[in-house]
Formats: sequence, structure tokens, C-alpha cells
Amino acid sequence: MNLARVSGEHAIPETTVVVTEALDCASVGRWGEHFRAAAARRPARLILDLRHSPRIDAAAIAVLLHLHRELIGADARLTLRAPVARVRRLLGLARVDHVLEVEEAP
Repeated sequence: MNLARVSGEHAIPETTVVVTEALDCASVGRWGEHFRAAAARRPARLILDLRHSPRIDAAAIAVLLHLHRELIGADARLTLRAPVARVRRLLGLARVDHVLEVEEAP
């Protein structure tokens, strides 16, 4: 999916996808489809609520980084909301915690 062609044209301020299981190689393909569908709505900010996701793996991190780059190209941003401590540690170990925006639960 190439979002860059709609750069600056945000249809909605934000949209949220709530991840309800581990985000790993077994589920990331399915969740990636949900993420792409949400991004196609052209939000200024796409929020992935990870509070119910107990873990992520390298495949999921790769998908998140790709989505992040696509959204940046479309003048939008990706926010990971409320990841559990284990997920935060994995983001840090992968050294993407300074690239991906992470916020606490509102």
C-alpha cells in the first residue's frame, strides 16, 4: 500500500485498531490487513491499542516499521497505545522504541 499519494489529505483526525491477541508471526498477516484498512481511511493519526496484546515478535515489529514509514510518507503518524511492559521491553531490545511513538493509556 502506498499512502504517499494522499499526503496531507486526511479524511479523519484519528482511528484506532485494538489488538486483542499476541502480535506475532501467526497473527501478523491478519492484523496487517486490519492496519492497512485503517490506514486507507487516511487518518492524521493511526492508533494501535496494544494493551490486550501480551507479546510481539520480529515479524510484528517489521510490519509496524513498514506501516510507520508509509504513514510518515502520507504526512500521518502511527501511535502505539498502552503496550504492556513485555512489549515495551521488546521494542527497546529491537531499538525501535525511539522510532515508534508510544503513549500511555488515556
